[in-house]
Amino acid sequence: MPTASRTGAAVTALALLTACDAQPQAAAPGGPISVTATDTACQVSASTAPAGNITFQISNQGSKVTEFYLYGEGDRIMGEVENIAPGLNRRLIVEVATGGTYQTACKPGMAGTGIRGTFTVTGGAAKGTDANAELAGAAHGYARYVTSQTGAFADETKKFAATIKAGDVAAAKAQYARTRVYYERIEPVAAKFGDLDPAIDVREADLQPGRKFTGFHRLEKDLWVTGLQPDTAAVADQLANDVTTLGRKAAALQLSALDLANGAKSLLDEVATGKITGEEEAFSHNDLSDFQANVDGSKAAIQALRPVLTQRDRALVSAIDSRFADVQKLLDAQRTGDTFKLYTELPKDRIKEFASAVDALSEPLSKVAEAVAE
Repeated sequence: MPTASRTGAAVTALALLTACDAQPQAAAPGGPISVTATDTACQVSASTAPAGNITFQISNQGSKVTEFYLYGEGDRIMGEVENIAPGLNRRLIVEVATGGTYQTACKPGMAGTGIRGTFTVTGGAAKGTDANAELAGAAHGYARYVTSQTGAFADETKKFAATIKAGDVAAAKAQYARTRVYYERIEPVAAKFGDLDPAIDVREADLQPGRKFTGFHRLEKDLWVTGLQPDTAAVADQLANDVTTLGRKAAALQLSALDLANGAKSLLDEVATGKITGEEEAFSHNDLSDFQANVDGSKAAIQALRPVLTQRDRALVSAIDSRFADVQKLLDAQRTGDTFKLYTELPKDRIKEFASAVDALSEPLSKVAEAVAE
């Protein structure tokens, strides 16, 4: 429960938000929009900005790790920044070329006064990929990578679902981790599609009230904990359908170079908030397989951007390559055959090593969006 002082701060924040709603504030030309996150509110200094690259400077003044999102229609994620620890500041640069009504939020999946706010983008702007051939090449190259991953993902998920429906638990367990890697490599793309991402990948601990537990982690629980349930086959069929839908929607998505930059960082945030803690694969403990896939996906985004980044900041590219190598070395040491040790087999000092290596990699990755936006 919040303390009296926090409650007072929340009331003040809510009053400020109400005033902003009544009289929208425009962002200062070219300057960042400040976002103050607390445990109960999300105070955004401006509620309107012109189309183009929009910069948010987020400060977490609460007591819990938070996140910041800019949502489009249907809760499509336009940009996000995760793993903002108490007392820390993070920057999000997102390209919004089309004017319209959007929403800001400091906590995903939550709504209500003080959590979500209306954000208006005015006018229109040329996309960076339209004005810069190298940025366009990066986006197109990464789009081909996404297409290859979603195609394989759909094929493997159908096989996984068929195995579950046949009642072969041992074979389904063997397929589980290697099927999920395709999703983990492109998770920031999947997250852009409203309810589709949680339908595929929601964790039981993150279920919103009234929402049915579906997707991979529901099947993970059936395979490793409860045994197959009367509706397990139906859940498997729905997962296969959702993955096919994801592939179709991803193929039609027009990505920007900033999407790649933010996605590369977001995948490392996924590691920091789920894989390092063992919370992602709570029943099977295959977290390191997901960890490797997140790293692979982040590398793919950086690889697509490499020609641009090399021109604009060669030292940054060198730092990123070095940090990726450090993380990969730690992962390779945990391999056992074609897979990895279970998370429950890792000693605490090894987990700390992973956490330190991920933090070290996150630091240069956080600068990629600014380099791309120059």
